[in-house]
Amino acid sequence: MTQKPPRVLVLHNIPRETTDQATPAWHESDAGVLGEVDAVATSLGNLGVVHRVAGVRYLTDLPTILVSSTEEVVFNLIESFHDNPFDANSVPVVCEAFGKDCTGNPTPCLLHTQDKWREKAILSGRKLPCAPGVVVPVGKTVRRAELPAGPYIVKPRACDGSEGIDADSFVKEPGPALQKAIKRVHHQFGQAALVEQFIGTREVNVAVIQEGDDVRVLGIAEIDFVGYEDEGRPRIVDYAAKWHPESFEYTHTPVVMPARLTEHEAERIRTYAIAAWHTTGCRDYARVDFRLDEDGQPMILEVNANPDISPEGGYERALAYANVSFDRFVEIMITNAWGRLQARLESQKTQPAPRRKDLPGIIIRYSMPQDREAIVTMLADTQAFRPDELDVAREVLDDALAQGEDGHYQSFVAEEEDGQVTGWVCFGPTPCTLGTFDVYWIAVSPGRQSKGVGTALLQYSESLIKQRGGRIAVVETSGRPSYESSRLFYLARGYQEKARLRDFYAPEDDKVIYTKELE
Repeated sequence: MTQKPPRVLVLHNIPRETTDQATPAWHESDAGVLGEVDAVATSLGNLGVVHRVAGVRYLTDLPTILVSSTEEVVFNLIESFHDNPFDANSVPVVCEAFGKDCTGNPTPCLLHTQDKWREKAILSGRKLPCAPGVVVPVGKTVRRAELPAGPYIVKPRACDGSEGIDADSFVKEPGPALQKAIKRVHHQFGQAALVEQFIGTREVNVAVIQEGDDVRVLGIAEIDFVGYEDEGRPRIVDYAAKWHPESFEYTHTPVVMPARLTEHEAERIRTYAIAAWHTTGCRDYARVDFRLDEDGQPMILEVNANPDISPEGGYERALAYANVSFDRFVEIMITNAWGRLQARLESQKTQPAPRRKDLPGIIIRYSMPQDREAIVTMLADTQAFRPDELDVAREVLDDALAQGEDGHYQSFVAEEEDGQVTGWVCFGPTPCTLGTFDVYWIAVSPGRQSKGVGTALLQYSESLIKQRGGRIAVVETSGRPSYESSRLFYLARGYQEKARLRDFYAPEDDKVIYTKELE
């Protein structure tokens, strides 16, 4: 890397546990993520990137990890959650809410591509070729008149890794076998079944990568169904072909790369793959799967967003074919994410408060997770707060960072031209009042005190409070002698002492309440 790399948090789902009594369904695809984690962590080490690995079981685990995380980039390897597999699609947008950027595809793309019926509708709407099909909701059956011409492949509407697909998923014609395959999907997955016209006997897949603004195809691979006709098996890449090394399906589906295509056929597939990428909103990396009909015409099977990148997997094979090392792939991914984050942070900066002659170059903006360490250090450096007070300040700050602009605590920092954070203010509406706001915390780094930073933060807060219908600003501070400068600060800026609660914080430590009516 030409610049210092960001710190990286490698996030992955923790596979469901196996026991002697039971093994979770589709355990192999669930546990496959651990190979990806090891490969990515090894590459980050090779690249000299500071990184940390964290596993989660539920979407609700994420805020706790992210709010205290100092890493700027998340390498997203979360594929499913224990309680709701579909929640994995929300990981990128949650990370962005905490001021980070994820590698891989964004939340809208993941949502579109996991739902195979929605994906088919989006692609078909752009005139891209897809096999016709119908969706059969749970508990329903399908009428012959609703079906396209056979034969058929029956699969879950929204699953990955060929889960739920085996030889019985292939059905030649309408009848009891088709209804049985549909009911099996309903029973095993509790979701609608997709009945799709089965296309041809050849299957190819296309690995696509993005580097900066450049999107390109790495290569086209073809599945070689060796001996399938002799065994009377349907030419499909089912669950066993992907996850059961001892099975016939696994050992008789070698990959041929490049695929055995004419240049005209290959160019058409590359064009469709890039079009599908843009249509579904992909970024960073993806794989597009195709079936070829009897005339060699390609039909898009699906766009696989965030495909398996484990060693010896299909995507890694495509990288090797294109002479892109896995270390280089990881570097490209974090560089992409880091660039997106930098662009977003720049665009999110709020307009500066009115500039003052004695404060050249200061802007005031919403605080972001990247500011947490600087704010906490600044609070400690002032030596004005007891350890228990610092704990409360950290809790308030973490809540503000977690909730963002829509939260109760509104948190802003003063930032110098060099990016250094030298001041912090936090305010919010007082519960059970109309138009009363509390200024909870205000602090300035020791080197910038008495130079107008605190005044600018307070005035900026007051202006926002007024914009939000605030009438009164309230400040509570300590009566200790060490807080005399703070009390004088508020008095000099129009605040009046309205109450003093003797020995409130501790013996000889009063709570002093100041208010200011905002015109």
